[in-house]
Amino acid sequence: MTNLITALEQQEQELAFDAFDHADAWRLGCRITAIAQEAGHKVGIDIRRPGLILFRAALPGITPDQDVWIARKAAVVLRMENSSALVDARLSAAGVDPAAVGWLGADYAVTGGSFPIRVRGVGVVAAATASGLSSMEDHDLIVAGIRAHLAEEAGR
Repeated sequence: MTNLITALEQQEQELAFDAFDHADAWRLGCRITAIAQEAGHKVGIDIRRPGLILFRAALPGITPDQDVWIARKAAVVLRMENSSALVDARLSAAGVDPAAVGWLGADYAVTGGSFPIRVRGVGVVAAATASGLSSMEDHDLIVAGIRAHLAEEAGR
């Protein structure tokens, strides 16, 4: 579990943005959607700030449940300012079940699939989320999209 936590922490340090606005949200969302389509994934993809959806895609084959999962995973990121996978790994390693202790209510899903959009010198400004695959596959899809987006931005 320690190796997983370290790897997830490293991702968050590595995958930070210099800036992030609505146009960036659109480009990032389109990139993640393209990766999902190429892989044939049946997922929902969402990028949001608190109270504002910046990007949304629903690929063929998803169910209304994915919308609920997206909102709940994103709520974890926006509250804890870490990926939902990292929060899950840390709590699991500590032997804490947030649902059992009543710490996080039904509006939160402590499971992988949502990743913080962190701007250097600012902090977490949004959450990018996928739902429809396994928790770690959702997480990996978002990370792949962010990694590709940042690589392209660095090349400009």
